[in-house]
Order: sequence, then C-alpha cells, then structure tokens
Amino acid sequence: MLTRGSTMTPQQFKEARHSLGLTVRQLCHILDTNERSVRRWEDGTRPPNPVACRVLGWLKDQGFRPPEWPRS
Repeated sequence: MLTRGSTMTPQQFKEARHSLGLTVRQLCHILDTNERSVRRWEDGTRPPNPVACRVLGWLKDQGFRPPEWPRS
C-alpha cells in the first residue's frame, strides 16, 4: 500500500498494471491519460506520476477489475 508522498518505481508501476491484467490502453482509460505517458512512466523516461501511482495502488489493493473486462 502506498502512503502519502510515496511513489512507485517504473518497474513497480508496470508490475502493478500487469498484476491487474490491464493493458496500457485500459490503464490510460482509467487514468484519463495517453499511452505515451504510461509508456514513459514504465520505461523510466519519466518518473511515474504520483497520482497515477496512488490510483494504481488503490486498484491493486482493492482487487478492482471492471466486470466488462475479460480475465486473462
């Protein structure tokens, strides 16, 4: 669980997305951002956005998965 002021490394961010079974496009839809940003956060070009890290952490902690998305 992320605490106030904490963030994820690019690898942790990518692993969190994978653990939820989300594609980059699906995560972009949830975060209302573009694929280029997520790819930069995951490859380390830019540090992951702290708000995106917080949301991804909540999704992971709560086991959130929209019902319309198929399980992988």
